[in-house]
Amino acid sequence: MTGKEAGHFDHASAQAAPHANVNPDALEVAPGTAHEQLEGWIPALASEEELRVALEKAFDYRGDVTITRKDGSKIEGYVFDRRPGASLKDSQVRLYPKNSGEKVAVSYAEIAALEFTGRDTAAGKSWEAWMNKYAEKKARGEKDLSLYSEPLEG
Repeated sequence: MTGKEAGHFDHASAQAAPHANVNPDALEVAPGTAHEQLEGWIPALASEEELRVALEKAFDYRGDVTITRKDGSKIEGYVFDRRPGASLKDSQVRLYPKNSGEKVAVSYAEIAALEFTGRDTAAGKSWEAWMNKYAEKKARGEKDLSLYSEPLEG
C-alpha cells in the first residue's frame, strides 16, 4: 500500500500551493487532559482492584493523600511513585511525608484506607482558566494584565 493510499499527505502537490485547501480545524489536535475532582475523596477499598485503581489515582493527584495502615498508623504526603507487583504484598507506593524530606514506601497489603486530603495544587489552573482571568482583567480596563501564581500553601 502506498502512502497516498493509506491517507498520508501528498507532499509533491503541497509544494505547488503549500497552504491551499488546508482547513486548520481539520488538523490533528491533541485534546487536553481532564482531571477528576479527587480532593476530599475517600475511596472504598473493598477489593484488590479498587485499591489498585485508587492508588493509581493517588499517583496522578497533585496534592497530598493520607494512607491509614492496617495497624492504625497514618501517613500523609505526596505520592511520587508506585510499584505494582503480582500481588498486594509485592506492590508498594512511595511518598514524601508532609513534614519530612525522607521517602517512605508502603506495601499495598498494609493499606486499610486512603484519603485525598491535600489541596489539589493544579485545580482551576488550566490554560482556559488563565485566559478567562486575563480577559476579565482586560475588560475591567486594568493596566497590569500580568497574572501571578497563587501560593501553594494557604
